[in-house]
Amino acid sequence: MIHIALRRGLLAVAGLLAISMFVLPASAAEDCPRGDLDKRFCDRDGDLTADTPTDPAQQLDPDTIIFAYTPVEDPAVYKTAWSDFLTHMEEVTGKKVVFFPVQSNAAQIEAMRSGRLHVAGFNTGSNPLAVNCAGFRSFTIMAQENGDFGYEMEILTYPGSGIDKVEDIKGKTLAFTSPTSNSGFKAPSAILKSEFGMEAEKDFTPAFSGKHDNSILGVANKDYPAASIANSVKQRMLARGVIKEDQVKVIYTSQTFPTTGFGMVYNLKPELQEKIKEAFFSFKWDKPDGTPTSLKVEFSKSKPPEGQFLPITYKSHWDVIRKIDKANGVSYACK
Repeated sequence: MIHIALRRGLLAVAGLLAISMFVLPASAAEDCPRGDLDKRFCDRDGDLTADTPTDPAQQLDPDTIIFAYTPVEDPAVYKTAWSDFLTHMEEVTGKKVVFFPVQSNAAQIEAMRSGRLHVAGFNTGSNPLAVNCAGFRSFTIMAQENGDFGYEMEILTYPGSGIDKVEDIKGKTLAFTSPTSNSGFKAPSAILKSEFGMEAEKDFTPAFSGKHDNSILGVANKDYPAASIANSVKQRMLARGVIKEDQVKVIYTSQTFPTTGFGMVYNLKPELQEKIKEAFFSFKWDKPDGTPTSLKVEFSKSKPPEGQFLPITYKSHWDVIRKIDKANGVSYACK
């Protein structure tokens, strides 16, 4: 049923965006600096993201903006959570804005690469692939009101599993989320190898759940003996009562990583890109009457709660993630 719903969703979005199909940029034939970027892109300013085409004919100005949030939990929850923000984006841009519920990181990247997705939040691990393969230009992340931001990768187990420390995972199954996830695969793979001398298939059996909530629920329900997850997702699930604190226990916590990066596809008209940025940075997390917006209701469940959009750069804030990818031999080539 999920696959049928996804196909229907893709067809609906395709119908909305017939006017905005992807146009191959002139940079595909240019000899220009591009670093790890796909050959379709140029990076003359050295910010590691694709330059916006200078030819107006290669710029997109869609009547309907398609927005997608990273597929970490139930899409229905986040369609509601983002509703007030997307109404605000409509007011700022003068465009209709539609929420596109993606089911996987790969589907989200492909939607942007093929011109069917304009504005998105890509999770930490898939952000570099979205930048290099799909032309994603990230410019903001959610942060606490004091400016702090980020999350940690945690390795979870359940009480009574017989696992009290990371080394106890040897010979057992460790659930990851997907190969593009930082906390759900790439960071734990690098950490397990460098700090504990443990590798998948050799020292433990890897399993892939697809999403962080699947892994967390899998541990809580004792389907997986252990899992690597983003603790920001766990905190929101605890706050919603999806799991209880005593169902899981943490045996490892990583350094702090940047959380979901928000941005837009590189070939939107510059004027529209500025309006989209304005929508993020002018958004008020409380309504005029003092009640919280739908976005604040959901993301105040994080610990500590998030309450603003903070300007960032991919080049600076994703440096640690690119280093983890390099250690894991990750390629940013489009497939």
